Amino acid sequence: IAFDANGDRPPESTNVIINQVQGDEWVQVFPPKTASGAMPDLGGKEITVAVENAYPPFNAIDTATGKGVGWDYDALAEICKRINCKPVFKEIAWDGMLAAISQNQFDMAADGVTITDERAKTVDFSIPYQTVSQVVMTRADETRFKTLAEAKAMKDLKVGTQKGTTNYDEAVKAWGEANVIGFDQFPEAVNALITQQVDIVVADNSFAKQYLTENADKIKIMEEPLLTQYLGFVFPKGSSLVAPVNAAIQAMTDDGTIAALEKKWFENQ
Repeated sequence: IAFDANGDRPPESTNVIINQVQGDEWVQVFPPKTASGAMPDLGGKEITVAVENAYPPFNAIDTATGKGVGWDYDALAEICKRINCKPVFKEIAWDGMLAAISQNQFDMAADGVTITDERAKTVDFSIPYQTVSQVVMTRADETRFKTLAEAKAMKDLKVGTQKGTTNYDEAVKAWGEANVIGFDQFPEAVNALITQQVDIVVADNSFAKQYLTENADKIKIMEEPLLTQYLGFVFPKGSSLVAPVNAAIQAMTDDGTIAALEKKWFENQ
């Protein structure tokens, strides 16, 4: 998924693979693979991966086994299979995750992280592995508004979302900081919506759909997205892992593996 700034895939002949967006341009990170198509070989290196384990379907703890599961776990297992490394997942709260990465406490983070210019000042990103929309979740019996425009016009709405996320930033832009309640984890925000502590929740569509499946009688998702963005893995500035991980993501995109993981975790849940 090599995109330009408008989200379009460049011609097949392009040699540019993106790392992060800066202004209106994607930045080249590594040259194309050799003619043999050989993938980078990390020699079995252990890679510490920061995860929240509270952001399904990207990552969560399976209550039956006590083990971490989700898109992030499967994707990193496949990436390491291709570039010969071993992912070692470490749980950390989202609130301190990006700071920990910038301080080299972990080799990378996998948590459905949105790529932004501001974040790119302190960390590096992989090429995008997914395009997501920010959406508004409401209670199933909500009748005060039907469209996003009507919801935005109601400046007294209590808005729930997770602290330190782009969802929080967009909620503040739309409804004002005084009306936004930040939670440590997204499930807490959804519970607050169901129990009428907040009126709406702003979340990524992948997360919202997961909870809609589990609570179809209690919540619904507004059709019009609040914003569309890209997700990527996160690395300390200057990390040597960016290029090999990018190579694996590109190969997995080209051969349909990313699409298969999308179907498993986002369509079949």
